[in-house]
Amino acid sequence: MRVIVAKPRGFCAGVDRAIDIVEKALDQYGPPIYVRHAIVHNKRVVDSLKDKGVVFVEALDEIEDKNARVIFSAHGVSPAVFEEASFKNLQVVDAVCPLVTKVHNEVRHYADLGYTIILIGHRNHVEVIGTSGEAPDRVVIVESVEEAQKLKIQDPEKVAYVTQTTLSVDDTKDILEALKQRFPKILSPSKLDICYATQNRQDAVKELSKLSDVIFIMGSPESSNSNRLVEVAKAHGVEKAFLIEGAENLDEEMFHECPVIGLSSGASTPEIVVREVINRLKTFGAHEVEELEGKDEFTRFPFPESLEFSNN
Repeated sequence: MRVIVAKPRGFCAGVDRAIDIVEKALDQYGPPIYVRHAIVHNKRVVDSLKDKGVVFVEALDEIEDKNARVIFSAHGVSPAVFEEASFKNLQVVDAVCPLVTKVHNEVRHYADLGYTIILIGHRNHVEVIGTSGEAPDRVVIVESVEEAQKLKIQDPEKVAYVTQTTLSVDDTKDILEALKQRFPKILSPSKLDICYATQNRQDAVKELSKLSDVIFIMGSPESSNSNRLVEVAKAHGVEKAFLIEGAENLDEEMFHECPVIGLSSGASTPEIVVREVINRLKTFGAHEVEELEGKDEFTRFPFPESLEFSNN
């Protein structure tokens, strides 16, 4: 049995930065450090930070400490959440991914110009909720081609679009075509909203699909980009494509009579999970492990100015 591992995989620059911010806040200020929502969508990461004194909350009302320090997750929040934090005298550190911040800025820009902004994404995803909060009266969320085709805009001459960062070019292509047919003058973002890491990981899984009989994607069920990787594998001919959180989820029946096993992981999954899955597969008889050729990623994001320590 042969194992092939995709490249790139795992942590992206935004996730690395968000976790580093929490770790450095713990070092600098000590616990408790509050984090609104999971800092990234991965149970292993969240549990590790809990053990170090991080308290995760879904609403700021859950924070009873006066002048507590709260970190906003990589997925971003709406301006209303910042206002609430200010009202409660909470000390905020914003760990939102800079690529998400870019989309927030675009929404504000188009809203100031009087445009209706179509946000392509999953309406219940925390990133989309935060982004739409920048201009709730002007943002319309579209999840599918069908929604795009039925969409009615008061002024079809003044329409712009942005996208959820964890989708891919393939995910948005058909929706964009439908929108451009409905609204020929629709404005595009100044630069592609799609996260480079999302696209790179999906491209790697496409290559992995050419060689694999079964593919395991390591990631959380709540992770949008991890779920998309499973969909990409299936769309490219690998019917046996599974999302697993770790080695404990492996069942020999899942890869019975599959001589080549492909592995990859979502952008919020630590590399140790991949190593554990490989080791578990070896106990089932995997004797050869190789990594596909793929893109090297060198992107790094600076720390927020609000931190009193440097990014060293």
